Amino acid sequence: MRFRHADALWADYPELCAGALYATGVDAAVDVGPRVAEYSGRATARLAGAPESTFPEVLAWRRAFSRMGLKPTQYRCASESLLRRLRKEGELPRIHPVVDLCNALSVAYGVPVAVLDVDRVSGPLLEVRRAHSDEHYTSFGGGTEHPAPGEVTFVDSEGRAHARRWTNRQSGHSAVEEHTGRILVVTEAMHDDGPQTVAELLKTVAEELTAHWSTTIASAVLTRSAPEFTFGEEGAEARNGT
Repeated sequence: MRFRHADALWADYPELCAGALYATGVDAAVDVGPRVAEYSGRATARLAGAPESTFPEVLAWRRAFSRMGLKPTQYRCASESLLRRLRKEGELPRIHPVVDLCNALSVAYGVPVAVLDVDRVSGPLLEVRRAHSDEHYTSFGGGTEHPAPGEVTFVDSEGRAHARRWTNRQSGHSAVEEHTGRILVVTEAMHDDGPQTVAELLKTVAEELTAHWSTTIASAVLTRSAPEFTFGEEGAEARNGT
């Protein structure tokens, strides 16, 4: 399978830096509580000094949302929503060990981190691109929505949308569940230090996954000049990184 951002997005958002990681062998039978607490604690300490709305990582995504024609205080990127919840409630939701870990890393680094069940994505291509309006998105409540024309979303080869408003909301269809075994982790940054943040975050995700699961991992930092990540069985010969 291939994951990429459309060329038009790189042209419109030259500040974008993205990372993708593929892992096998995950399950719901591990305890990541101590690690979640550590990464959440880092974010809490940062929030004690200033609200998430002042973070450079969040401000950069707010500017991107404004350029998409969205009101950034109505539609927030995933990391801002998680940081806001952490500040208000003092903790993050517990969903699945993999998701809990990635949510904690998202608040620690301040950038969105999406986790998709690879077996719920139809190949051979998952592309981040502007919607045509005929894509179908499944909400966590089970309803079907159609992204607005021009809205940025993750679209697979069957026209299924796996996100709304880019980094605002994932799809319930490809959400990680109890029996998920293969995942695709995607992180995207827009701020000035995005390349460093993404590279460090990918490295940390890989370290945490291998510490908790017997897993095989491949990853890559994506740029305008190297926009594509090939993974899975068909990508065994073309994997980037570890």
